[in-house]
Amino acid sequence: MADSKANPETGAKPSFLRRIPLAIGAFFRTFSDVDYATHIDRLRQGAAQPEPEAATPEPPPEPPKPVPPPLKETPPEAALQLLSLLQRDARLIDFAMEDLKNYSDAEVGAAARVVHEGCRKVLGEHFVIAPVREESEGSNITLPEGFDAAMVRLTGNVVGSAPFRGTLTHRGWRASDVKLPKLTGTHDATVLTPAEVEL
Repeated sequence: MADSKANPETGAKPSFLRRIPLAIGAFFRTFSDVDYATHIDRLRQGAAQPEPEAATPEPPPEPPKPVPPPLKETPPEAALQLLSLLQRDARLIDFAMEDLKNYSDAEVGAAARVVHEGCRKVLGEHFVIAPVREESEGSNITLPEGFDAAMVRLTGNVVGSAPFRGTLTHRGWRASDVKLPKLTGTHDATVLTPAEVEL
């Protein structure tokens, strides 16, 4: 009797004599091999063989993230020294720490004039300050491609790429020289101004 199904590996149908040892081997293996018996049971029930799980493709490697430039620590002594000079000559800390709600606008304005004159004196003595742009404010200027973004900040409706054409609303400031007094090794820069005791 011819088999209705072909051998899945060779495509040839096994003969009757070939099927006798296959049947006997399957009979005894079904008793001794649970996995094989499960496979035979699935075939008898017409269940499809479970397909092997497809290997999950490995995700492509992520591009390396740009490394931010290292941050430089700014020594606090220079900032404290400048604050001390502004207090000494302009009474800036006294002015900023004072509660101005109990003073009239005229009194605040008079005090602000003293602070302004002292701040101007400190800046003139210890810094050389110049404008970033030489053009007059209100001038129309063109910023070429590759302009220094640290020197010029774009405001307003910023779209597209350089060259940019716009109006100079502030010339900017830059310090071309700093001349702070030298400190001794024992100087405590955190004391911005000493307390005063009148005898």
